[in-house]
Amino acid sequence: MELEDKSIIITGASSGIGAAAAALFAGEGARLILGARRSAELEAIASKINAANGKAVFLAGDVKEAGYADALVDLALTEFGRLDGAFNNAGILGGMEPIPDMEIGNWNDVISVNLTAAFLAAKAQIPAMAKAGGGSIVFTSSFVGFSNAGMPGMGAYAASKSGLNGLVQSLAAEHAAEGIRVNALLPGGTITPAGGEGNPDVMAFIAGLHPMKRMADAKEIAQAALFLLSDRSSFMTGSPMIADGGMSIRLT
Repeated sequence: MELEDKSIIITGASSGIGAAAAALFAGEGARLILGARRSAELEAIASKINAANGKAVFLAGDVKEAGYADALVDLALTEFGRLDGAFNNAGILGGMEPIPDMEIGNWNDVISVNLTAAFLAAKAQIPAMAKAGGGSIVFTSSFVGFSNAGMPGMGAYAASKSGLNGLVQSLAAEHAAEGIRVNALLPGGTITPAGGEGNPDVMAFIAGLHPMKRMADAKEIAQAALFLLSDRSSFMTGSPMIADGGMSIRLT
């Protein structure tokens, strides 16, 4: 039971990696606070966990809204008395087009969801973890915007994830002495609704880009997040942990 009795927030929990993480973490004994925009999907996931003798509550909302991060922390404290961890997984790809053709609205949306929301999450989560004596925060980033892995048409996404990696390093340096670890998880192509699930041609193309010649199952990425949230990674902070099937080394 890697996460036994640990109170953990998961955002983007209604599908994909977030939903896989919810099922996995619950099985490892975590007490979960699930967040995403879609209330019905969150309720179904929480109900399934609770029916299996797990513990999960949920609150629908938008990570772009400043009050939502605070509300998730408040829910954790109300239901479970403390906050031990967070998997800040919500994110969007946005429109894929060259920067000269990109609308400012697309740029702002991607930056808001992928980067500003991380700032809001950290502001809300870190004080609660400090009161609990420490904790672990994991942000879902990407190999895109990391090292030499640039990809055409993904300027807004790359900027948001590169900025997120920098934010993670600063947070880690600022709060390590408080027992709060902050790491980034950098997945490769993953079988999710946003990753082309249901479109065989798109999935085959993405799979072919990876040296492993396949995409990740969402549970594989959730397993990596579990490691970062568990005590097995107790000496890791500020790390961009890559779980991308070799994609970044192919592009380097």
